[in-house]
Amino acid sequence: MNKKFVKYISVLSLVVVLSLVITGCAQQTGANLHAPTSGPYGVIYKWIGTPFQNLILATAKAIGGTNAYAWGIIIISFVVRLVLLPLSLNQQYKSTAQQEKMRAVQPQLKLIQEKQKEAKDPATQQKISSLMMEVYKKNDLSLTGGLGCLPLLLQMPVLIGIYQAVQYSKEIGAATFLSIPLGKSSMVITIIATLFYVVQGYMSLQIVPKEQRKQMQTMLLMSPMMTFFISMISSAALALYFLVGGIIIVIQQLITNYIIMPKIKREADERLKNNPVTVVVTEESLNKILGSATTAASSNKSSSAATVDDGDEDSHELHKSIRELNKGKQNRSKK
Repeated sequence: MNKKFVKYISVLSLVVVLSLVITGCAQQTGANLHAPTSGPYGVIYKWIGTPFQNLILATAKAIGGTNAYAWGIIIISFVVRLVLLPLSLNQQYKSTAQQEKMRAVQPQLKLIQEKQKEAKDPATQQKISSLMMEVYKKNDLSLTGGLGCLPLLLQMPVLIGIYQAVQYSKEIGAATFLSIPLGKSSMVITIIATLFYVVQGYMSLQIVPKEQRKQMQTMLLMSPMMTFFISMISSAALALYFLVGGIIIVIQQLITNYIIMPKIKREADERLKNNPVTVVVTEESLNKILGSATTAASSNKSSSAATVDDGDEDSHELHKSIRELNKGKQNRSKK
């Protein structure tokens, strides 16, 4: 369930961002300097794009120099990410604490999954499956794994704002960063930004239990893939935002690995010492459920067989009576 939830959130965020970016690209990317004035895009530009545009222009003016506009984007991106860092760390803390809880009940969940495969009928499978929910409930586990999508949602206005600021500003769109045009896509910045997310994904695997790493690997590839694809079809300015985000997220992962994780492990050990895991299922209890189902099935078969035998006996008696009746008729005819 947790894995599916993460997948759905990742795919949803990808669809939302891509729909915004691709829609903008369809409007003569890089050459379109006519900002929307009506409709939903006009509202978005008025309340999100314009403020970011003014903020980047003001920051660039204060900095000055050839790369001023790029540094303006970098500084704003850095400030936004730093503001979101405590919230992201809090979500990371909850998610990691949930992983430690999951590890404690994993033997029970694994046992349920194994016995589900042994069950012969859907009713028994459903009965065993319901015990998994009971394990979650009695051990105070969340089905979402402590995952929160608020930091991701809060970044959406920033992505839209930076994109529109470059799209509809002649000064920012024509600016460069180390000779790289901000108004066009950049393979160099895209690759560097993607690498940071790859490094973060590798670091996050180090604190995941070995038995769960294989499941997590596929999901951890989502973030680098999204970064690479969106950066390639967008302007270098948006790729700069992802690059700054990649730096911050690596710092966040370092804090998680070497500060948060040791603390969570100490807390988990202390909690398990005082409040042991609630045992909901054992191999004996599950075998009893499977045994009851087998006995019930055997009883049903026996009942069916007995019914068939009774039917055969009644049929035999009926045929015997008919033969005797026919024999009597034949004897009377002869007389």
